[in-house]
Amino acid sequence: MARISGVDLPREKKIEVGLTYIYGLGPASTRRILMAAKVNPGKRVKDLTEEEIGRLRAIIESEYKVEGAKRTELALSIKRLMEIGSYRGLRHRRGLPVRGQRTRTNARTRKGPKKAGVVKKKTPTKK
Repeated sequence: MARISGVDLPREKKIEVGLTYIYGLGPASTRRILMAAKVNPGKRVKDLTEEEIGRLRAIIESEYKVEGAKRTELALSIKRLMEIGSYRGLRHRRGLPVRGQRTRTNARTRKGPKKAGVVKKKTPTKK
């Protein structure tokens, strides 16, 4: 089993797809890594030699931020936005959609489940 950056790659998948299981690597960066390492993208993870795995590991560690470092960088970016009080930071702090989506309906992923029974009372008017 190939283990790169602390992630066990799925044995039956092609290496081009398998590398995307590493947080921070997508299809485009995976293709660049495979070209640099001179590894056939159609090869299965289980068919890789130790030498090929070593080349892939060396390229990923030297040129890309992945897994923990990438997650830390993202968390620090969000924290910075919240500290400077930007609009995006306020949306993060309140747990609302950040990228301009509507919130009157939908947005349940960010807002969480509906809060049933929340009804505003009418204030009595003075005579």
